[in-house]
Amino acid sequence: MKILSFFLFYLSGKTERPVKYKRILLKLSGEALMGDKQFGIDHTILNHYAKEIKTVTDKGIQVAVVIGGGNIFRGIQAVEGGFDRVQGDYMGMLATVINSMALQSALDSEGVQTRLQSAIEMKEVAEPFIRRRAVRHLEKGRVVIFGAGTGNPYFTTDTAASLRAVEIEADVILKGTKVDGIYSADPRKDASAVKYNTVSFQEVYEKNLNVMDMTAFTLCKENNLPIVVFDINTPGNLLRIVQGEKVGTVVEV
Repeated sequence: MKILSFFLFYLSGKTERPVKYKRILLKLSGEALMGDKQFGIDHTILNHYAKEIKTVTDKGIQVAVVIGGGNIFRGIQAVEGGFDRVQGDYMGMLATVINSMALQSALDSEGVQTRLQSAIEMKEVAEPFIRRRAVRHLEKGRVVIFGAGTGNPYFTTDTAASLRAVEIEADVILKGTKVDGIYSADPRKDASAVKYNTVSFQEVYEKNLNVMDMTAFTLCKENNLPIVVFDINTPGNLLRIVQGEKVGTVVEV
């Protein structure tokens, strides 16, 4: 009888590891979507992102996503090419919507329910950003993708990620990159670079570490919102983080 009870307990899923974060904001790099290409979207990378997200939504984790547009267009490119900065930034926002739509399609293929919300109205392809509606989608188990940045020029998608994370009361920002954490210098250029497992917000300021732009970073600090910088390209990393494993670098108070 005890053996049968244990077996039923096991099947009920109660032996699964508890999760550390219940609602996350995942920030993805648009440039990383290129993979080994010079431009555009590498569908292998895109599908990898979708599978990683599915592993955590299957555990009941509420997931919101902000993805950059650097693989298509960045506002700074406009300035370098003689464009007006404001015009260039709006072009960059539209690039993030293209990437958001691509990620939405990849998630749909994995059987994950999604909603795309845009800070710039384009009702034919996305809902307008409404905080209460976004939270309700998350509560229903849908992945919410936030496109078009903040809807304002001069703000990066890092800032958009921080702002949306605060608005939806996320437990953490998970910044997926090609590097496995925060280092004292660029590890691809400096072999002596030291990796930090944990670092405080104050230490990031003092050591001038490259985590995200200062506006985004300050917004997280003022709202006591932890940031985890990790390698999104390693399969299983996203799930390990939400389950509390020490992956990447944690920035917290």
